[in-house]
Amino acid sequence: MNHLPIRELTIEDSAAAVELNETVVALTSPMDAERFAALHALSSLTLAAEIDGQLAGFLLAMPAGAAYDNGNFQWFSERHEQFVYIDRVVVSKEFRGHGVGRSLYAKAFDEAKRQGALHICAEIDLQPANHASLRFHEVAKFIPIGTRLLDNEKTVSMQIRSLPD
Repeated sequence: MNHLPIRELTIEDSAAAVELNETVVALTSPMDAERFAALHALSSLTLAAEIDGQLAGFLLAMPAGAAYDNGNFQWFSERHEQFVYIDRVVVSKEFRGHGVGRSLYAKAFDEAKRQGALHICAEIDLQPANHASLRFHEVAKFIPIGTRLLDNEKTVSMQIRSLPD
């Protein structure tokens, strides 16, 4: 399977990333331009997929030890070292099924390993269930290692994928 070319997600992508995030805000969390800039600054992985000049998807991920005040990140921090935490991956509805998510994750795995990470961590909604994301992460060889009940009453599956040598 050929992967789409992935480029660096830059601050100049802020408006497009914020707009794309808004389309799935129920599955991620709110992000305005200021929040995008803050997350971008904390991230060791800032990846973008572009199709026909349009932002088709993006990924923001933080390394272990980042000064990120986030309960899910802290949960992984208490249990693992040398990891990268995927804070959000968003794919445009228009481009779902075109390999955008697979391409972003393939690049993330390679880059995280290059940065010295042993694992990639993510959480996926269980209640209410995000079935597409749960299937996607299963295929991508993520393993559930726990659950968390969030303040907004969502339950999430805490998952990890080892990065092979």
